[in-house]
Amino acid sequence: MAEYENTNDVSGAEPSKLCDLLERGWKIFEEVDGTNEPLASTSIQVQVKRGIGMLEEASRMVALLELFSRNEELEEIATADLKYLLLPALLGALSMKQTSRDKRLETVRAARAHFMDFLKRCKEYNSTHFELPHGTNESAGPEEASGNGSSPATVTPKPCPSDLVSMAAQRQAKIERYRQRKELEARLSDVRRAVDSGQADDEVSRDFYHLNVRRWVNVCLEEIESIDQEMEILKNMDGLKQGADKKSAQPARPPMKPFILTKDAVQAKVFGAGYPSLPTMTVDDWYEQHRKRGAMPDQGIPSTVDGEEDSDAKEREEEDKEKKAENDDEESLLKARNWDDWKESHRRGYGNRHNMG
Repeated sequence: MAEYENTNDVSGAEPSKLCDLLERGWKIFEEVDGTNEPLASTSIQVQVKRGIGMLEEASRMVALLELFSRNEELEEIATADLKYLLLPALLGALSMKQTSRDKRLETVRAARAHFMDFLKRCKEYNSTHFELPHGTNESAGPEEASGNGSSPATVTPKPCPSDLVSMAAQRQAKIERYRQRKELEARLSDVRRAVDSGQADDEVSRDFYHLNVRRWVNVCLEEIESIDQEMEILKNMDGLKQGADKKSAQPARPPMKPFILTKDAVQAKVFGAGYPSLPTMTVDDWYEQHRKRGAMPDQGIPSTVDGEEDSDAKEREEEDKEKKAENDDEESLLKARNWDDWKESHRRGYGNRHNMG
């Protein structure tokens, strides 16, 4: 492996080698990923920024050294150089640890670009079987990637809510990918002990980095799927925010008075203002008008003419009866006698048989 020293070290101390930048940046990611301290704390965010600077500088060194080529196979890469394949994946994962809300959309876009760079490079070297995710302008995302290279991964478009079959297949693919990832992590745990002890030979070291590459393929596919969903949410939030700002910037208009259009001028004269019509007098005016006419109930004056007519009719009927009795009208006398006889022979309530069984 070609050695490269950086005379402008991101830490501000002495010049750093490429391998040191990668190892230190990788270690920062593992510390941040496994910490119990709040991710948004100042100390964690300073550490994240420092790690991103190291990994970015290491990526520039790799580009200058041209360590990787599209014409090579994975077996042709030196064991010491194999770990540098992980640089874009680590850089994207560490970028996702940033918590700035104002720059969140910019952050996830940059992280997605790093993940895609890693996946494309792994695809060129055929490190494992998987399908590249679609672009951000498409609604599809990665659904499955093989962790051990034994079975090819498939990418299915994101199903509609009504497509239960596709949703079930998507869920099954995620379960399989999770199982493969756990198997890789178990194998990595065994190999890591040998590498950390310094007793690993070239074959063990190569297996360690190769397993890491395949593990990060699964991680990047999952991260890209989550990023695509988050980007849609962030875009919608920005659209709503811009719409609210635009609406608040417009001056408030005074409320309009209700009105009804008429067909012609004649109709306007007949119906006036339309429905509902405008009031012509107040309640006090109406009361005063009826009080002057003596039509109010509290004045003791009958309020209707019909009541007066009924009382006059009763008086005339009584007068007619009295006149008939005075003139000894036979028909009236007979009717009165019959009524008196009937009352003597029938007690009161005789004809009331209601509810008596």
